[in-house]
Amino acid sequence: MSLACGIDIGGTKIAGGVVAEDGTVLEELRVESPATDVEAIEDAVTGLVKELGSRHDISAVGVGAAGYIDRDRAKIYFAPNIAWRDVSLRDELEERVDLPFVIENDANAAAWGEFRFGVGQDVDDLLLLTIGTGVGGGLVLDRSLYRGGFGVGAEIGHLRVVPDGLPCGCGNRGCLEQYASGSALVREARAAVRQDPARGAGLLDLAGGDPERIDGPLVTRAAQAGDELARACLAGLGRWIGEGIASLAAVLDPAVVVIGGGVSEAGDLLLDPAREAFDAQLPGRGYRPSLEIRRAVLGNRAGMVGAADLARR
Repeated sequence: MSLACGIDIGGTKIAGGVVAEDGTVLEELRVESPATDVEAIEDAVTGLVKELGSRHDISAVGVGAAGYIDRDRAKIYFAPNIAWRDVSLRDELEERVDLPFVIENDANAAAWGEFRFGVGQDVDDLLLLTIGTGVGGGLVLDRSLYRGGFGVGAEIGHLRVVPDGLPCGCGNRGCLEQYASGSALVREARAAVRQDPARGAGLLDLAGGDPERIDGPLVTRAAQAGDELARACLAGLGRWIGEGIASLAAVLDPAVVVIGGGVSEAGDLLLDPAREAFDAQLPGRGYRPSLEIRRAVLGNRAGMVGAADLARR
């Protein structure tokens, strides 16, 4: 049995796992992510690989990283939320560890994981949106991972949806990420609580009276418990997601759109408003087949599993 290591580098955590050919994770480790220090990130990745390799016969390593990755899957051109600028990450990691590495966009890796082992196994075309701190995108077309002419395709979060809108870490304004992400959810919930403390009493109580302590998981928990404001915030986020999917469907026409990332834990409280907004905005609605919007099933392991499988291939 061929074993590969999958590494998922996030803004707060770096996860590493040993993944079998059937997608089973045999062992998993997590460490803090020093997002502002490139060398410290490399130290953390190599530490995970070496520790896992001491107990398993690993043949290759796939690294899922948030950023613009070149077509050769070796260099990170740019990452909006991590301190990578024109970094030859594959070469630097291979100098530290005697194994072949593949660097892949984290959302691409997660899309491949869901396609191969998760909720997309029954289709040939799949679009994944990861709704977390930002919005990531991964696209499988005709059973192949799509990277584009330069390797940076499917950056769905940086689709411009509001001209001269909110500033984004990519350098533009009005990107989908600023309206349809976990960060946007938190921003809107905090603003709503400050504007109407009576309506926001439930959220404030959970946050110990401090709006700055409201985060995404807290909003989700409150919504699941029936809090009206929390549900409204998730519904607003879902509408942005659904409208974005409708625009993307006009170009890509995937059979399935998968919603992953931490905010997807809200389930139908997020997905039902997304489906309603999609149905209302889809071009040619009523006269064309419509895609399905599904929740990811691999959770926060999707990127790790997908990266490992891509490295093995």
